Amino acid sequence: MTRTALTPADPHQSALDNVVRIADLRAAGVSNHAIAARCRPSGSWQRILPGIVLLSNAPPRRRHRVRAALLYAGPEAVLTGPDAVHAHGHAVPLPEEVLVLIPSGRRLASRNYLTVERTTRLPPPVRRTGLLVAPLVRATLDAARHERDRDRLTTLLLAPVRSGACTIADLRVELNTGNQRGSAAIRALLAGREHEVVPVTHGLAKRIVRQAPLPPPRWQVQLHARDGTVLGMADAWWPEAGLAWSLGTQQHPLPTDEPTTMALTELGITVMHTNPTHLRTNPDKVIADLAAAFGYATTNPHHNRR
Repeated sequence: MTRTALTPADPHQSALDNVVRIADLRAAGVSNHAIAARCRPSGSWQRILPGIVLLSNAPPRRRHRVRAALLYAGPEAVLTGPDAVHAHGHAVPLPEEVLVLIPSGRRLASRNYLTVERTTRLPPPVRRTGLLVAPLVRATLDAARHERDRDRLTTLLLAPVRSGACTIADLRVELNTGNQRGSAAIRALLAGREHEVVPVTHGLAKRIVRQAPLPPPRWQVQLHARDGTVLGMADAWWPEAGLAWSLGTQQHPLPTDEPTTMALTELGITVMHTNPTHLRTNPDKVIADLAAAFGYATTNPHHNRR
């Protein structure tokens, strides 16, 4: 984010990314005549959206257009769609339009490149790269509802999943909760895709284990009850400690129901469940939790009696 403070000859408030509201210029003492003169084709400024000025006559960059969209839509506006996904750090195709959410009670028309959507589910924004944007899962689904090209839709939906920032289950929850318009293609694309992201999740998990103060585990191990019944598949297994790590990525993951938990306890098995999203968003805590779980497992009296 750049903030341009103008000279005393232009005594108005600083502008974010060289973009400012005309109302703020007027409040700072810049006359309508001066604004109009500088926004002429030969002038040093230009209008991007109604009431919004770029303090440059160079072609607006994407950042300028996004900043102008938020200023035009007002203080309650939240950036969503591909630009928000991009602000979260994921390289996705950027269409011509910029998508902004506003409360359902407001009336504001879409303009030029800006698409304004009214919503009863205005998400609490998060600040990314100096912009107030929708949370990643919401932004991804909002973008997907506007995407008609199947290849770009696939890239858009799976980019945050493959990076470990969210899961397909997270996307499905938001999809079921939100606006159902334009959801058919998204549902069809997500169907049966979990297996495609499992290798990525395991790659992140293996990287974390290498950084943890633990011995190497065995990967993807099936655990059985004493009678041979399959209890589930552990993503990682430390037999010397009786520690199983479950990321929920297996076709038959270790359940969290009470009977299975009791059966595992009787076998002296300690299970640590981790949301795959945390592998990317909070790896240090995952490492600390793994180390603590390993330490507990080695002193587990049930394990020592096995």
